Amino acid sequence: MAIYTLHAKVVDKRTNKTLEADTEFNIKIHDINDNEPKFSKDIYFSSVPEMSDVGTSVIQVTATDADDQTYGNSAKLVYSILQGQPYFSVDSDNGTIRTALPNMDRETKENYQVVIQAKDMAGQMGGLSGTTTVSITLSDENDSPPRFANHTFRLSTLESAEVGAAIGRIKANDADVGRNAEMQYSIVDRDGQDIFTIITDQNTQEGIIRVKKQLDYERKKTFSFKVEVTNTYLDPRFMYSPNPPFKDDAMVRVTIEDVDEPPVFSRNPYIIEVHEDTAAGSFVGVVSAKDLDADNNPVKYSIDRHTDLERLFNIDSVNGTITTLKALDREMSKWHNISVVATEISNPRQTTRVPVFIRVLDVNDNAPEFAMYYETFLCENVKSGQLIQTISAVDTDEPLVGHKFVFSMSFSNPNFTIIDNEDNTARIITRRGGFSQREMNTYLLPVVISDNDYPIQSSTSTLTVNVCACDSRGNVQSCNTEALLSAGLSTGALVAILLCVIILLMIVVLFAALRRQQRKKEPLIISKEDVRDNVVSYNDEGGGEEDTQAFDIGTLRNPEVMDANKLRRDIIPEMLFPFGRTSPIKDNADVRDFIHGRLHENDSDPTAPPYDSLATYAYEGSGSLAESLSSLESGATEGDQEYDYLSNWGPPFKKLADMYIGKDTERET
Repeated sequence: MAIYTLHAKVVDKRTNKTLEADTEFNIKIHDINDNEPKFSKDIYFSSVPEMSDVGTSVIQVTATDADDQTYGNSAKLVYSILQGQPYFSVDSDNGTIRTALPNMDRETKENYQVVIQAKDMAGQMGGLSGTTTVSITLSDENDSPPRFANHTFRLSTLESAEVGAAIGRIKANDADVGRNAEMQYSIVDRDGQDIFTIITDQNTQEGIIRVKKQLDYERKKTFSFKVEVTNTYLDPRFMYSPNPPFKDDAMVRVTIEDVDEPPVFSRNPYIIEVHEDTAAGSFVGVVSAKDLDADNNPVKYSIDRHTDLERLFNIDSVNGTITTLKALDREMSKWHNISVVATEISNPRQTTRVPVFIRVLDVNDNAPEFAMYYETFLCENVKSGQLIQTISAVDTDEPLVGHKFVFSMSFSNPNFTIIDNEDNTARIITRRGGFSQREMNTYLLPVVISDNDYPIQSSTSTLTVNVCACDSRGNVQSCNTEALLSAGLSTGALVAILLCVIILLMIVVLFAALRRQQRKKEPLIISKEDVRDNVVSYNDEGGGEEDTQAFDIGTLRNPEVMDANKLRRDIIPEMLFPFGRTSPIKDNADVRDFIHGRLHENDSDPTAPPYDSLATYAYEGSGSLAESLSSLESGATEGDQEYDYLSNWGPPFKKLADMYIGKDTERET
């Protein structure tokens, strides 16, 4: 604190009365130099553009002193530079740092450390001081031009390099940084401008040389051209400096390497014309291809048959001559587009194809004919000289001067005449009146049509004129053709209808016959009341003579060799208890007559099942309680059999018991 204020008064100590009023005393403390100057920062950072003029301000640094500035020189500061000369200077009064040298180059030295001192007592001896550090960076300016380290570049590429392909890179150096170091390259020689182009890689600042036009080793093997490099952004302050020009150039030599290329046709495409009356084997045209490589290998020619499916043309594999294999018809096809392939003989993989367009020129080989079918009607009350039809013609040929048709009659006609209108149409005029349907209902009028091309072609077309009944105003009321159509159908339609009827009848008859045969079929299972030996075994149909699983056909042929209790081999029957069989009789008239009768019925019945399905009768009942009901395995004589047990089997066997028990009673009697 620089000033202290004191207040004092006189008081009677015993009475405590004020003897004298307050008195103010101001005490001022005189400063001495006991505080050194201090900077606001320990280190300052700043930058200045390179190549700045001398005296360019960089930064101002300030220091403060706690001593009294109004008393003496204790707080009077003086700035000086302790480190950083001769590049920078400092203003002793305000601490402003300025450049002290001209043309300070960032590329030579970029960073500087400057130490500034502030000293009180006006810088006199015994004064106190403080220091700070200022880090100064020279910012880049585009003061350095790009330079090629090597002024000659050698590159090579194949002649097959595609357009746009990169063949090499070149690089120039620029000491600047950032956008000041960005460069652009250009080709300045015309020898290279037409064939190559150069662009800048923005990441590496390299010049990329690319193919601009297809290369050809056989035409030119080497290229030499000059490439120039400049900065993208230029600083006008340095463009006219005494330094070298603000650009650089280098020579680029490109060597083209040979590649085995396919043959090259002399033209692409070929357009050939040929007349349509050209005979098979006639000359059409010639194509030519050549191997432009140094070896100049021979080539052979062929036609892509996918483009000549009708095989109308052929080509000589050696000289490329195209000929016809068939006669050409312009009316079928005016143009033929084929592809001819040229192949190197020594290297068949090298092929080239070229389109060949063959135009078929017209020849007057077609006669004109009616443009359409004409349906002409003639009224019975027509008068002489009346127009009944206007006709026209067409021709598939195309003459150069256009069509010109001439119409005429093949012979003189007393009923009609033709008048040529000389505009490719003609009029049919009646020469008389009084036509009648009863006399003749149809007239056939031959019309000769000729063209005017060379050679002249003509044809005779027939115009059919139908005589019709008309009213007084000439409106057709009925014609013979209409009456025919209304009276009935044509012969072809009648034949078709008759065939359909016959087919339907045949289908009906066939269907009826099938139904009749189905009704005649005798069921395999007969009524329970029928006691004949028609018992179906296991409800299974036999499989023929080759079916050896269902039954053994040898049993029927020789019943004596049948094994006892022999069962079906493909089906296991359910048996309540085992049973035994008696030996079959050697001669049983009833059984023999029954089998012969059934055999005769089946042989004469076309709807009967196959004979071998009846073979299963020999096994019927083998798995039942009553054992077999067939008489094939009966005893040697009927007298050996006891049939009383049939009465105990219930109603289903009552009739059977009555038959056999009755027989035994009669036999005993």
